Amino acid sequence: MASKGDLSINVIIVAVLALLVLVVLAAIFVTKLGVFDKGVNKEGQTELVKMKIFYGDCHPSSSAEIAFTSELAQAGDEAAKDAAKAKFKDASATCKQVTDKNSCSGECIWG
Repeated sequence: MASKGDLSINVIIVAVLALLVLVVLAAIFVTKLGVFDKGVNKEGQTELVKMKIFYGDCHPSSSAEIAFTSELAQAGDEAAKDAAKAKFKDASATCKQVTDKNSCSGECIWG
């Protein structure tokens, strides 16, 4: 027959094992979120590189590029992604029209 003390030790052991399982599950979940986040950021960087091919001497600033990749990462559906791409293409086209280094200003940089 088990005494009252043995029962509480068993309960403590089960509680510790349950806590350990929860910690392992949380670690797996956080790791998978990190992998997902890297994949989303990689997609934004890929789109940015595609758009950089068409840059002229005057092109969107690095803050505009960061804003684009962030906006693309936060887009929930294809329509939002397309809107982010169109907005950045417009900014790029506006900068590309500038041919004078002194006129390249605002969200555009010469380079």
